[in-house]
Amino acid sequence: MSNSSFAQRLAVTGSMPRMRVQNQAPIRIGFLTPLSGPEADWGRPGLEGCRIWADWLNGRGGLMVAGRRHRIEIVAHDSARDPQATLDAARDMLDHQQVRLFLTLGGDSFAPALPFLMQRRALVATLLPSDLSPDTPYLIAPAEVHPLFNVTGVEYLARTQPQARKIAMCSQSDSLGLPSLAVYRAAFQAAGRNVVKELRYAPDNTDAEGIVAALLAENPDVLCWCSSAPPMMQALTKAAFDQGFTGQILACTADNYQNMIARTSGEFMSRFTFQFPDFDDPELADTAFFFRRPKAFFETYNDRFPGLWTAVSWEYASILDLWHNAVETAETTEPVSVLAAMKRAQQMPHAFGMAQWWGKEVFGIDNALVGDWPVVTIKDGRARIVEFGSVIDWLSRHEDLLKTQMEALGQMWHQRLAPSPLAATASDLRPEPAS
Repeated sequence: MSNSSFAQRLAVTGSMPRMRVQNQAPIRIGFLTPLSGPEADWGRPGLEGCRIWADWLNGRGGLMVAGRRHRIEIVAHDSARDPQATLDAARDMLDHQQVRLFLTLGGDSFAPALPFLMQRRALVATLLPSDLSPDTPYLIAPAEVHPLFNVTGVEYLARTQPQARKIAMCSQSDSLGLPSLAVYRAAFQAAGRNVVKELRYAPDNTDAEGIVAALLAENPDVLCWCSSAPPMMQALTKAAFDQGFTGQILACTADNYQNMIARTSGEFMSRFTFQFPDFDDPELADTAFFFRRPKAFFETYNDRFPGLWTAVSWEYASILDLWHNAVETAETTEPVSVLAAMKRAQQMPHAFGMAQWWGKEVFGIDNALVGDWPVVTIKDGRARIVEFGSVIDWLSRHEDLLKTQMEALGQMWHQRLAPSPLAATASDLRPEPAS
């Protein structure tokens, strides 16, 4: 059995011999992720990436399972509509469309479907390892380990900008924002940095100008947007520029950074550090990667969807390739067998190299695939990798610190299974007025 998947071999060789077997019934992948609302930018670009992945396989006859070829079909539903519709969609995908793998952003929008899918032993891949717990044995985080990888950006900035010691940060108070805030708190503390201001804002709050004004009142050296949603990330960055901030900016993502440059300046954005590169980055050219040709995927995506590349454009597709490898090993798409094949060893290839299954210490289960992660800055108007940081190494040194901050925000797995003490009213979650 080859160690590389069909997609990887296709990217390397450019062609594959057609097997002399009759096409079988399609294999369906469920995409149950926000496709509208403020989190749509973490859903729709990933759906398009999955469709490219499926087109590449289907163009060569489809997915080979135990000697027979099957077309791949992507079945999508907008989990941002309402909780009951999300649960109904999960039931329909599983019971009537026989979906073999569910892809999701995770978090609040997917929560209504998760207990049902775990009860039915469906294989689900999330981008949020903070969804994991011992109650979710068939939920995995094999691509993005948000927000754990954000520690690498903090370490890089602390080392390269030693004078930048005063931090002001903001985060939305939801299932994406609170774990991110906990990680940034721990990372800044580990780096010996002083958080002079912290604001938590309601997810529907769009007062970027007021938030930035309150942060700047403390005269920080670094502004940190944590994992704010892309529209808010854009607005916060523009507000910082308009209000004359001249320090460093740190954030999880910088989706559509070209627009940020246009709304601010190239010099301003050169001081923006984040975690997601363009895939024509020279540092990825020789990286062991899904497809093994990240530039080809990047170019195909941009040909189809010009200017729409984001942090998640590739992530769900990378999950599909890891899943495909496991299907080839198990010679079945049966979820429990595929999961066993994925976890047959403690280590396996990750998007940016080798990684290991981790998480019991924080999530109660080793279902997060954790490895190195890139640190990215803007150079000459382009997102460019400046280094790869080891998340596992940071965790080995600062795991207790992370657990302390996760507990402080109610984000440890045992706390998330109980009613959250942070489930406050909307007014409680809005930032204090700027003075």
